[in-house]
Amino acid sequence: MKRVLGMALFGLFVAGSGAAIADEGMWTLDHLPVKQMQQRYGFTPSQAWIDLVQHAALRLAEGCSGSFVSANGLVMTNHHCANMCLSQLSKGHEDYMSNGYTAAKQDDEPKCPDVELNQLQSITDVTAQVNAATEGKTGAERVKAERAIDSKLEQSCVSGDAKTWRCDVITLYNGGRYALYKYRRYQDVRLVFAPEQDIAFFGGDPDNFNFPRYDLDVAFFRAYIDNKPASTPQFFKFSTQGPKAGELTFVVGNPGSTQRGVPWVQLAAMRDYRLVPFYAMLSEMRGLLWQYSRESAEQTKEAQELRFGLENSIKVFNGWLQTLADENFVERKKQQDASLKSWMAATPARRAKYGDPWADLEHAQLRSKDLRTRFDMLENGAGFGGRFTQLFDYARTLVRAAAERAKPDGERLPDYREANLPAVQHTLESEVPVYPKFEQTMDSWSLEKLRQSLGADDPTVHEVLGKQSPDQLAQQLVNGTKLADASARKQLWDGGEKAIEASNDPMIALARKIDPESRKIRKAYEDEVIAPTDKADETIAKARFDRDGISNYPDATFTLRLSYGKVVGWNENDAPVPPFTNFGGLYKRATGADPFKLPDSWLKAQSQLDLSTPMNFVTDNDIIGGNSGSPVIDREGHAVGLIFDGNIHSLGGDFVYDGSINRAVAVDTAALVEAVRKVYNLPRLADELTQGHL
Repeated sequence: MKRVLGMALFGLFVAGSGAAIADEGMWTLDHLPVKQMQQRYGFTPSQAWIDLVQHAALRLAEGCSGSFVSANGLVMTNHHCANMCLSQLSKGHEDYMSNGYTAAKQDDEPKCPDVELNQLQSITDVTAQVNAATEGKTGAERVKAERAIDSKLEQSCVSGDAKTWRCDVITLYNGGRYALYKYRRYQDVRLVFAPEQDIAFFGGDPDNFNFPRYDLDVAFFRAYIDNKPASTPQFFKFSTQGPKAGELTFVVGNPGSTQRGVPWVQLAAMRDYRLVPFYAMLSEMRGLLWQYSRESAEQTKEAQELRFGLENSIKVFNGWLQTLADENFVERKKQQDASLKSWMAATPARRAKYGDPWADLEHAQLRSKDLRTRFDMLENGAGFGGRFTQLFDYARTLVRAAAERAKPDGERLPDYREANLPAVQHTLESEVPVYPKFEQTMDSWSLEKLRQSLGADDPTVHEVLGKQSPDQLAQQLVNGTKLADASARKQLWDGGEKAIEASNDPMIALARKIDPESRKIRKAYEDEVIAPTDKADETIAKARFDRDGISNYPDATFTLRLSYGKVVGWNENDAPVPPFTNFGGLYKRATGADPFKLPDSWLKAQSQLDLSTPMNFVTDNDIIGGNSGSPVIDREGHAVGLIFDGNIHSLGGDFVYDGSINRAVAVDTAALVEAVRKVYNLPRLADELTQGHL
């Protein structure tokens, strides 16, 4: 499924446990439901199969999944997961996002400026260490203890080589368990092939989250080490035939976040205090970008990546809001919570052990309502372009990094711990294009939102705007900053606190100016909302373990998961929806007008193609956002498809899974091989895919 904008920006997501029904579940590799797989499909994964899955699967750090599909570092993911790279590489009149890109030979594979791949090496249970560090602590003390223990564990894990290794302490089962995930970093990632946008997103918004589909939503990267293709002996070999109806399939990827085990009080607060206002903001931003894109072809190119994600996010949030407003769903959640709450209070021993975390949880959500707007505008940067612009993000990162790097590692904000600095530095030093007019437009709009949200009399608003209008300040900031230049950013990074203090760059000055107030609201939100919520959730999760045991999967956390299912359609309005589409259906669906317009390459190749070749298919694998780019594999560990979307019924999958109608949508590997050979005439790439070597 496609990425959703604003996941980090608005902190909408929490974790929890879920009840597994039928083929439901996004399972961690160290806790696979082996017995269920054997009983249902007669398949027991061997350790060698699990090792292959772990090392062939990849995470794209910016929010997608991928996989190695050759021994020479070839990576398969979605076209829409490569949008950032395609846009950043499009200089001058080039538009690789719209027109695609092909590397005729290895020397033609350009480096993506800001892509990092993570390959999972190990999972270590660190529950005991984290619990010991946080036991009995609340509020600010708990936040401090969590940072200290996370730093200690991550520092030990990377062993002084954070450039090579990435280590993250992951909260599972809503605090019931904690695990240390160790990854191999790949920061030299190069583009091999991407098709045109018209075929990668054929059908556009009308077909988005629907089926039948006819998309070739694929891109191929290559991982490099020491300026040479990485040696990747564990990879998913390509099946040139794809899967068959009813066949067992596995999806291996990094689902972003689910809230299936989250108490209703939290979901209600998320809906009312976060989703609703964010949905309104995105809708307003869509109008802004639509108008901006109409002014010229160049501005269309500048805004296209954000517009693509924006349209997708609005559709996703609409699905979430529908689910969270469904009376049957709400009542079911309330009953589940009431049942556990009654069990926890049923005996004096349980009351003494668990206390009343529900009351703490409700109080924390009320504080969230009070603090959230200011937290979003200042700390999350929504009043300064949010995560939708580059220049203020650079300034905030440089100012924060200079201050945080001067502290002991265990006292730093998480993003700036030594184990995480390579990713921060990689982004700051990457040569990526910055579009001044686009930045100015977005900054002006967000500064206006800052004033609207906090009020014209707010002291911080006065301090930021002074006597200027949002338009005037945005123009001054963008025209005066030098942060579009990677060398200027590197100089400030290397210079540390002294360089930041001495800088007269207006973006740096703005970031310095608002940092004290931003930190203040962040601390209040962490101490009064996040810490008590974490503590209450942890207690509730442990009670659930005590009552039910640990037989279910944890909510998604953008870490490697495996789901199992089968190729199968569903019934829609009393009519069956077949699980496959083919090339013939693609040409019948084409109209010659957007969004059903085929690229010239496909029109020219029509006579050479086998029109019965399967193109897209659906499975009942359990997926959500973050699974974009996940490989679909068979019981032999061969790639048979590439996840790129879900059907409309899957939009509520963040909160509940319905195996009768929730479907994952994938590109068939048969279509990928046929297109690479006959549409794009790339025998080098086709041979590498089908033979496993160059």
